[in-house]
Amino acid sequence: MDNRAGEMMVFVRVVEAGSFSEAARLMLMTPSTVSKLIARLEARLGVRLIERSTRRLALTGEGQYYYERSQALLARIEETERQIAQGGAAAEGVVRVTSSVTFGATALEPILPAFFEAYPRIVVDLSLSDDVVDLYLDRTDVAIRVGKLQDSSLMARRIGQTRRRIVASPAYLARHGTPRTAEELAGHNCLGFNFRRAMPVWPMREGGRIVERMLSGSLLANNGETLRRMAIAGVGIVRTADYHLRGALARGELIELFADGEIDEADDIHALFRGSQFLPARVRAFLDFTVPRMQAFLAEG
Repeated sequence: MDNRAGEMMVFVRVVEAGSFSEAARLMLMTPSTVSKLIARLEARLGVRLIERSTRRLALTGEGQYYYERSQALLARIEETERQIAQGGAAAEGVVRVTSSVTFGATALEPILPAFFEAYPRIVVDLSLSDDVVDLYLDRTDVAIRVGKLQDSSLMARRIGQTRRRIVASPAYLARHGTPRTAEELAGHNCLGFNFRRAMPVWPMREGGRIVERMLSGSLLANNGETLRRMAIAGVGIVRTADYHLRGALARGELIELFADGEIDEADDIHALFRGSQFLPARVRAFLDFTVPRMQAFLAEG
């Protein structure tokens, strides 16, 4: 294994100690080990660095140059590690976060002003997208995900659950009628998602059993916010997360359909992160601050 930094460290210690034996004592090594290491270093470089005599050690011209450069490089290594260690221990720096559009807008964004007040030295790099990103490839610290977790090396903190509701606007229902059964949905404009993992089916309860209805409509979108706005505008019927529909339902902009007959299907919501015992303080601070507040937000519904 190439250990040039280690060789530099031993060489610098030999020069500063003035002898192999003293350097060996300071570094808890044997004099023969130190001597062999310096000889191996000189053999690799093809030059003599130290003139050896029974009375003292003297640096050659190449040795003096190597000593000065080694000192500078080792100082830079020490400073780099010190800064990383301080950055990992202090709640400062950038936290890269990704979340679905709807959950990020409704549950996470309202928390951020208080978070920034509590942690003024942390910058949140927030991306809202319903695409599933690779935390390692995209260098993301935290991903808020809705749905079943895939097996992975990621750590997770559970935020809670959400169920999906089928809704439409009063204007749409006035024009097209209110579907009373899952079968009647086939004659309606059912808006859906266009990302690959989304299936154009809605699980419904019919006659005591669950069936999956293949539905279609005039719009496919990559986020629930677009579908919610289109539903309020009277374009069609949508099926999306309940936390996203609270305000529109309370204001009467949307009406829930099949409130008693729809399958009570729940999706788990988690905060995923690249976990270890060395989790940076900025990431730990973000999780510790936001997760309980997002849990409280879901519990309100």
